[in-house]
Amino acid sequence: MKIPFHGCRFSRPFFSLSSSSRNRIMTIQSSSSTASISTESKEKKKENLPWLIVGLGNPGKKYAATRHNVGFEMVDAIAEAEGISMNTVSFKALFGKGLIGDVPVILAKPQTFMNSSGESVGAIVSYYKIPLKQVLVIFDDLDLPFAKLRLLPKGGHGGHNGMKSVINHFKGNTGFPRLRIGIGRPPGKMDPVAFVLRTFTKQEREELSFTLQDGIEALRILLLEGFDKSATFVNSAKKMEQTG
Repeated sequence: MKIPFHGCRFSRPFFSLSSSSRNRIMTIQSSSSTASISTESKEKKKENLPWLIVGLGNPGKKYAATRHNVGFEMVDAIAEAEGISMNTVSFKALFGKGLIGDVPVILAKPQTFMNSSGESVGAIVSYYKIPLKQVLVIFDDLDLPFAKLRLLPKGGHGGHNGMKSVINHFKGNTGFPRLRIGIGRPPGKMDPVAFVLRTFTKQEREELSFTLQDGIEALRILLLEGFDKSATFVNSAKKMEQTG
């Protein structure tokens, strides 16, 4: 004979947990929550690491307005536009901290002379534990047409001694973004070393001022919207100039 269960009431649950079992479950749940919080805090800490924006150049008035120092000029333009003071000397560099949007940044102009730039850059990256993908190096490029920009996610040194030094201090790692600023080729048979230490003409200086403004905008896009959008902006700007 089948006994129907509907309408039946049970005075006790089918099973009950002992106090030790309840404690084990609570411990597991607590551990899980702690692990989740720990992971979140690590991710948050990682997100809060600053970007390092480095301009390469040579220190001193002798080199201040030369082609080889456009990396310095770009960092100066960024600092002025974003209200970041560059008066501190630290890690063998003129150094400044601030925010671009809500992103913490460090601006640096190594004072080691171009060929030893990596001594400064390597020390900053090591001290602040900055991921290389958040290190943007800005430098002059003979192989780009004058006043043109090119943003790349990685690459070699291209014969640039400052970049050679930086890569050496990163133990050969080339996986960091760089913003190249075209300074053009030397005229005739002029020695490239002599050419990069020349100053700009008045017309070149006027054109370069627009390039620096584009560089500032490219950096803002990079930090706030990501590398791809910034690279698209730089490339689109080049195409518009070429067709205009």
